[in-house]
Amino acid sequence: MEQRVMNRSGQQASVVGLGTWQLGADWGDVDEKDALAVLDAAAESGVTFFDTADVYGDGRSEQTIATFLRGRPGLDVLVATKMGRRVDQLPENYVLDNFRAWNDRSRRNLGVDRIDLVQLHCPPTPVYSSDEVFDALDTLVEEERIARYGVSVETCEEALTAIARPNVTSVQIILNPFRMKPLRQVLPAAAEAGVGIIARVPLASGLLSGKYTKDTVFAADDHRTYNRHGEAFDQGETFSGVDFATGVEAAAEFAALTPEGCTPAQLALRWIIQQPGVTTVIPGARSPEQARANAAAAALPELPAETLQAIEDLYDRRIREQVEHRW
Repeated sequence: MEQRVMNRSGQQASVVGLGTWQLGADWGDVDEKDALAVLDAAAESGVTFFDTADVYGDGRSEQTIATFLRGRPGLDVLVATKMGRRVDQLPENYVLDNFRAWNDRSRRNLGVDRIDLVQLHCPPTPVYSSDEVFDALDTLVEEERIARYGVSVETCEEALTAIARPNVTSVQIILNPFRMKPLRQVLPAAAEAGVGIIARVPLASGLLSGKYTKDTVFAADDHRTYNRHGEAFDQGETFSGVDFATGVEAAAEFAALTPEGCTPAQLALRWIIQQPGVTTVIPGARSPEQARANAAAAALPELPAETLQAIEDLYDRRIREQVEHRW
């Protein structure tokens, strides 16, 4: 699989990575055997970038990745985790002592002395403008607790503020055919600065798979049930902030654009891969088959101009008004 470089750090990532939120919690139950099978299928398909966080299953996702990698000692995978969501979301909690404590826990969970990439996990907006915060992150690098650091953001404005920080390696942001705003300023700014772009929520929480109807019911412990209106965290993380009924209708239109030999989910991933400035896209998977199908999107031919235009037109007609002003 194609590897892309984050120029500021020199670190490489497969153009399709693996998001592992679903291996920890909030997407219904996934047992460890199934989780390990997903990781194995992804790695066998050429995925070299795993994205996790200390709050996914309260550390379960990190621990599962550690278990998998212990059984594959020769495997070259960049593991990125996140920190910051284990406390009240107040800027004053983003200090060096807390960073060290959170980092210690993640290093134990992952079974490593130094973590490849640590990202601030969608912190309060003022955090991005704090010199003290980024000085503290530099200290973690100097202490060899982490190799590099990045940020995971909710808004384009937060992304642009982070990109201006000289030692930020990567920005993780929601990017998919139902969330196009980052294309205009964020991706060009990141490319110019040598900052990697990690595209998350690439299938709009599964909407873009084309498998859901207005009558689809999700489990009570699935964020697609309990966070539709931002009850637990930012609403934009669930269905990309799009109203479910609107999203289902738009997803049906999107699915109709799928080329022969491709699924709607692969079409969405291929669209993201083609956007200039994207380093890696991190779909989740709950089965080995999903992991393999996601990885296969990297080998699909480029989408023709008419398909790209049709996707943009769909966004402009059905989605833009719901999301552009918020994120």
